[in-house]
Amino acid sequence: MSEIFKLGTRGSPLALTQAGMVRDALIAAHGWADVEIVVIRTTGDRVQDRALAEIGGKALWTKELDRALLAGEVDACVHSMKDVETIRPDAIAIAALLPRADVRDRLIGADSVDALRHGAVVGTSSPRRRAQLLHQRPDLQIVLFRGNVDTRLGKLATGEVDATLLAAAGLDRLGRHDTGVALAIDAMLPAPAQGAVGVETRADGPARALVAAIDCADTRACVMAERAFLARLGATCHSPVAALATQGADGISLRAELLDEDGEDHVTACLTGNDGVAVGTQLAETLLGRAPPAIRRLFEG
Repeated sequence: MSEIFKLGTRGSPLALTQAGMVRDALIAAHGWADVEIVVIRTTGDRVQDRALAEIGGKALWTKELDRALLAGEVDACVHSMKDVETIRPDAIAIAALLPRADVRDRLIGADSVDALRHGAVVGTSSPRRRAQLLHQRPDLQIVLFRGNVDTRLGKLATGEVDATLLAAAGLDRLGRHDTGVALAIDAMLPAPAQGAVGVETRADGPARALVAAIDCADTRACVMAERAFLARLGATCHSPVAALATQGADGISLRAELLDEDGEDHVTACLTGNDGVAVGTQLAETLLGRAPPAIRRLFEG
């Protein structure tokens, strides 16, 4: 480790805000004078005109950060956990998760999904959001919409689309508390790990224990249950999948949903248990067993 702890991050306004949250938490935990934030440009930031699934999936957000971490250029990397691949290199560990923020999606451009005009154009790059919207409103036109928060809101403002969906957590972290209408979880179950900021370190280095000091145990338990669910599914960026775990008196409760690309078919279920990873694995098996062929073909490879 260098004399000043170095945090790697993407360079978008949201990524920098999240890195600042981690920096502040580390300084408070250890009494450090400073933590250096190192911006690393990723392929996902450079390529904005195609869906992630067409150009390499979630690794487009992580591979350059992974390289810098393993090369010792940074001591840790900050991620939006919903953008981190389910299977990670053995040499890298998820050392901490900050307390989870609002997990909901926000609709921008209308007061509700029902309020969208017939045939409205909605921009999103998420297969989950696409499928969930079409399940509720088959008349909608869904178009590819990528870019950071300001880019997407700018496209909406110029009339490229009638509406879009963004994560409430990201909007709140950017101070946009009044942007859009939060959608009920019952209507739009979120992406696995949505609202969670994670910090990765090398698995065998001294940084891991230092970062673990800012870990939120409840958030970790829930996010790991959701990631176990994804791992058993074999989900990819093409797979419309939603999942949310919550911690309660009876243990971890995980609710999940699988859909086909156009939202015509979907299956949903909930399971509770003390071992979140086991809950995630078992629920994935249950849903795969119930799913029609149109959904099963999107999972398990």
